[in-house]
Amino acid sequence: MYKKDPRIVVTLDAGGTNLVFGAMQACEFISNPISYPSNSQDLDKCLDTIVKGFREIIGQLKEKPVAISFAFPGPADYKHGIIGGYLPNFPSFRDGVALGPYLEKEFGIPVFINNDGDLFAFGEALSGALPEINRKLSEAGATKQFKNLIGYTFGTGFGIGIVVNGQLNLGDNSCVETFCLPHKLKPDVIVEEGVAVRAIKRVYAEKSGHKDHNLEPKDIYDIAKGTREGDKNAAIAAFREFGEVAGYAMAIAVQLIDGIIVIGGGLSAAKEFFMPSLLKELRDNLTTLNGDKVKRVQMEVYDLGNQDEFDKFAKGNPKKIKIRGTNEFVEYDDVKRIGVAISSLGASKAISVGAYTYALSQLDNGN
Repeated sequence: MYKKDPRIVVTLDAGGTNLVFGAMQACEFISNPISYPSNSQDLDKCLDTIVKGFREIIGQLKEKPVAISFAFPGPADYKHGIIGGYLPNFPSFRDGVALGPYLEKEFGIPVFINNDGDLFAFGEALSGALPEINRKLSEAGATKQFKNLIGYTFGTGFGIGIVVNGQLNLGDNSCVETFCLPHKLKPDVIVEEGVAVRAIKRVYAEKSGHKDHNLEPKDIYDIAKGTREGDKNAAIAAFREFGEVAGYAMAIAVQLIDGIIVIGGGLSAAKEFFMPSLLKELRDNLTTLNGDKVKRVQMEVYDLGNQDEFDKFAKGNPKKIKIRGTNEFVEYDDVKRIGVAISSLGASKAISVGAYTYALSQLDNGN
């Protein structure tokens, strides 16, 4: 969807350090990126920089864009384009800024703002992992297709986005979140303390005894791989705990949404170390009071990056059931199943594609 659309949408990757501007057409960038310091401590400088960056990108284009669409950190009332609240990376926005309305008046085109988790999921659902998985299922001869997706970003925080039947779930308050769920190993602590860059660094310090290390997750990953000196067991343990805590929280959402899980973000590169414990949590059991075991996630969970598991995922278990009193049969597949995939687009590209497709979908729906 939208991979051949000629319309142009201007985008922005808004970080607390830098603002990176671009333009997309047919789900691909068509402009040279422009980057400026965010000036996030000074509201007037930040807003002036945002306008400057958009003007320069639009100046590169041969035709006028139909919209501006981008992710911006929350809290926010995204529907109305208002940013405000506790924003660690954009402190000057805390008192509330009508960013969307301001940009609409400046440029005379619609402006759509969402958070990065939502746009990551939307990009993967419309033009990334979900259509790719469905294509591979069709090629394998499977009749089952998936319509729902839960996107997770593993990075400085633990982000989420949910797409159901092609519609992005924004909630009634622009407040669909996962970071504040309970931490499996520390029930009074938010889960993000276990599923974020800082968690990898903290657990490595605890397990290795090197409390004052200056290592980043990439360094700890290299230690786990054995390509850098350090405490290999502690490094592996840090990613294993990360996967355990993430999987415990993810089981809550996937049981309610019943769809494909797609993971992106910088930490997703360490999948070989966190995926086993993450999958174990999704496949774990709970018990009833009389001791019966009940699967925590009622669907079978498959690692879609593993070819053997994908083959089983695609095959399912087709059956024929005879209709009573007739010689007729109906076919059905009795395996309820979902899959976990790592983004092939990458979080940054998926977010930009999500921003592009979200803007066009809203315009097409008259919003």
